[in-house]
Amino acid sequence: MPPYISAFQAAYIGIEVLIALVSVPGNVLVIWAVKVNQALRDATFYFIVSLAVADVAVGALVIPLAILINVGPQTYFYTCLMVACPVLILTQSSILALLAIAVDRYLRVKIPLRYKTVVTQRRAAVAIAGCWMLSLVVGLTPMFGWNNLDKVERDWAANGSEGEPVIKCEFEKVISMEYMVYFNFFVWVLPPLLLMVLIYLEVFYLIRKQLNRKVSASSGDPQKYYGKELKIAKSLALILFLFALSWLPLHILNCITLFCPSCRKPSILIYIAIFLTHGNSAMNPIVYAFRIHKFRVTFLKIWNDHFRCRPKPPMDDDDLPEEKADD
Repeated sequence: MPPYISAFQAAYIGIEVLIALVSVPGNVLVIWAVKVNQALRDATFYFIVSLAVADVAVGALVIPLAILINVGPQTYFYTCLMVACPVLILTQSSILALLAIAVDRYLRVKIPLRYKTVVTQRRAAVAIAGCWMLSLVVGLTPMFGWNNLDKVERDWAANGSEGEPVIKCEFEKVISMEYMVYFNFFVWVLPPLLLMVLIYLEVFYLIRKQLNRKVSASSGDPQKYYGKELKIAKSLALILFLFALSWLPLHILNCITLFCPSCRKPSILIYIAIFLTHGNSAMNPIVYAFRIHKFRVTFLKIWNDHFRCRPKPPMDDDDLPEEKADD
């Protein structure tokens, strides 16, 4: 570890700590809200909890590890690799959770009458477990051999050193750019994002098609149902848009690194891209609070019950009218 921290490093650490201080409590609040409000107990919100767990881990684990890497410790190769892999696991988990949410919303509008028999709590739990297992496989692939160990060992031997290489721990020094671009980005990030865009376009098309139909006086409930679905679909599509906006710049920089090694990448752009990826974990609770009525009401209840001297009377599900629950 260097004997001092530069002013630039101090600023970087300060911003990272601020992101963590917003991300961790915000996403813990999301998990808490689903736990205390029965109206949030369905498949969509279970997938949102899975997404929030990943975001909590970004604030509590990935950001401290990123700060450690920025300080620049000297470590063994596989020690550094273990520090770099958690962000890959958690990113993949977030993508798969977003994909599961998109599929869930599609089923809600495509088969509304059969939805509850098709998407059960047990199947949702199995899907979440499957997403996390797949994320572990994708994120830990560098540990299984697709990494830069051969290059590091060659450089180590060329310097006349012996034994296990000791390196300055940096992400690009241990993680292969071929893995990041060809496998991580082109297989596990870009296709799911494009698929989610197509799913949400189809969701909006189906909802608009239903809402534009001439309805009789007796068909108010379907109209109400699709109106509610439109509101929550817009909110979840916003979550997807923010995720893509936060992560694509870093992946584009990775592509530049691989396909144009001689191209210069300004450090400020790299840091902005890193801040965007970490900051995305703090965005979702803010979107839920402003866009989804159920979350907003439950957040206020938690605040009043646990963080004020005089708690308000407990809220029951009757306070959440069905037609307003997803505003």
